[in-house]
Amino acid sequence: MSSFDQTILIPHLGGSSIGATFGRPYDPDLPTVVLINSYTTSSELYRSQFDDEALNEAVNLIALEPYGHGRTRSAYPQFTYWDSAIANLQVLAALGIGRAFVVGTSQGGWIAVRMALLAPEVVQGVMPLGTSMDVESQRSRDLGCWDGPAFCTPFIEEFGDPVGEDWVVPDQFVDDTFDAALGGLSEQERSRWLRVYETNYAGDAGRHRLRLCTINLRDRDGLHGRLGDVKAPVLWLHGSADQVYSVANAEAEIGLFSGAADARLEVVEGGHHFLSASKPAEVNAALRRFVSTWAAR
Repeated sequence: MSSFDQTILIPHLGGSSIGATFGRPYDPDLPTVVLINSYTTSSELYRSQFDDEALNEAVNLIALEPYGHGRTRSAYPQFTYWDSAIANLQVLAALGIGRAFVVGTSQGGWIAVRMALLAPEVVQGVMPLGTSMDVESQRSRDLGCWDGPAFCTPFIEEFGDPVGEDWVVPDQFVDDTFDAALGGLSEQERSRWLRVYETNYAGDAGRHRLRLCTINLRDRDGLHGRLGDVKAPVLWLHGSADQVYSVANAEAEIGLFSGAADARLEVVEGGHHFLSASKPAEVNAALRRFVSTWAAR
């Protein structure tokens, strides 16, 4: 998928390791874009971005997997989205990268915004994809968003008891996730993602990570009261066919970025929830425009 992969050890987090995928060797003369994947996926979600030659010629791409995802491992048994945002900023510091744009799909969007809130001097711009800045609220459901607790709670209960080391995530979990996020998968894509999930979520440690990821999704804190403190420009892309978070919700929430240098919403016709995978050409073109507009400011 990329020129090389690397796992970065962050010792000042007590021995946590952050899974990082690089598009190619870092070029300090180019802007840097951090990619943050969605719930239970991995850096594989951004395969189409790493494969785009024009995009890789314009920017440095670095995909950072949040706690509970991919190759990232926490030294602690509990973690939140704020922890992932802090860890990502520490990765950038460890790499000597002083400024970066941040793209985040679904949960990656609210991690990206947390990064902008925590380090406005680092985050040059935020590009959320198919996300929501709310808790899983009745308000959001009234605007056409999914019922997050109805999806999450049965899995939290199912994954509550210890399992043997031969355990792997059930195929049905993967199917349910991608049915909601992409309207289903082709057989080739399903086979690939099943292998990714079976690698990432195996044994009792994998069960625990998967359960905690699901708890974090269902029980997260919302960002509505904090969004006015985001100073970086925001370009929110949202698919018209998103089954998880609605365009109506995005239209309501983009206005909450009242302190941003610029805040706009672009609806991608026919795009699904995992927008970078369902409409990569549109996402990649928008990302290049966004970075070109704001990189020198």
